[in-house]
Amino acid sequence: MKILFISSWFPNKLELTNGNFVQRHAEAVSLLHEVEVLHTIGDFNQKEEFVFDDKVINNIRTLIIYYKNSKNPIQNFIRRMKAYKKGFLQMKMPDVVHANVLHNNMLFAVYLKKKYKIPFVLTEHWTALQKDNLSSTSNNIKRIAKYIAKNASYILPVSNNLKESLQILGVKTPMKVISNVVDTEIFDIKSNSETSETIKFLHVSSLIPRKRPKDIITTVHSLFKNGYNVSLEIGGDGDTNSLKSLVKSINAESYIRIFDEISYEEVAEKMQNSDYFILFSENETQGCVILESYACGKPVISTKVGGAAEFIIAGQGIGIEKNNVEQLYSTLEKVCKKEYSFNEKFKIRKYIVDNYSREAIANQFTEIYQKVI
Repeated sequence: MKILFISSWFPNKLELTNGNFVQRHAEAVSLLHEVEVLHTIGDFNQKEEFVFDDKVINNIRTLIIYYKNSKNPIQNFIRRMKAYKKGFLQMKMPDVVHANVLHNNMLFAVYLKKKYKIPFVLTEHWTALQKDNLSSTSNNIKRIAKYIAKNASYILPVSNNLKESLQILGVKTPMKVISNVVDTEIFDIKSNSETSETIKFLHVSSLIPRKRPKDIITTVHSLFKNGYNVSLEIGGDGDTNSLKSLVKSINAESYIRIFDEISYEEVAEKMQNSDYFILFSENETQGCVILESYACGKPVISTKVGGAAEFIIAGQGIGIEKNNVEQLYSTLEKVCKKEYSFNEKFKIRKYIVDNYSREAIANQFTEIYQKVI
């Protein structure tokens, strides 16, 4: 089948990693179908009304159209839809549109359905539509989301938590949970991993406040001060300067290392060289890093929040309460004392290969596309 991916978020020159999970879905689907990607985004520094960036990325034709951004949201929306229309005329006529995120951008999927009779499915990732956040999400966003969902043939939330949230919102469109994908070729078990007496913890994220990176740092620091042989690598595509200052202020530079944004492959390498992954978020739509750590055969210590709670599996992960620093410390201390037993690393990985690899996700999407056709 010919599948056109459109998304409210997608990696581009202005936001290098935004929506990279959508890109990985498209790459998975391309194993079985002919896939093209169309995306539009505003650029405040652009003089031209539209700039077309047409490339083949990982064997997928990817057309990103940048429009001249302004401070007027209505004008920006009109330009965005105009850019989508211009771009669509340059794509192959799809059998199915695979939209992403119930943001007003995806009104374009509704337009394609009404004008060209092209059915669309929509994968949902948005934290704003989680049940814990619905009360603080604007009524306008929720109204538009429900309208787009009503016109979709299928809604495909990436977690059960998000599915339940959409049902609370009032979405009645058929739904099936299909997870984010894990590249099991990159995220694999390192065959020649060296043994070390140091227990090595890892955290990778956007480092925004709700990820609680400073709490992770101070907790590992406390473990070290209390005599445990531990280290921590922590970093990502967010504010690392404040974390570096914190580490310096507590004289922890010998065992806590901060790193800036790194590649997908480098994330996998860090997971392979660690012993445990820590996720201390206040909220997660899914928590792709949990699955990626499992793919490397590494157990996870994570807060039981949002979609992440669904992937804390006995023998593979340990769940803790959000914002509970004392429990984070006591759990890591028990890990250091070997008081938890985890599955053998190849068993941890097998769970991911069977359910979340590119091939597994491609097959799950294909079943939905066939139903829609």
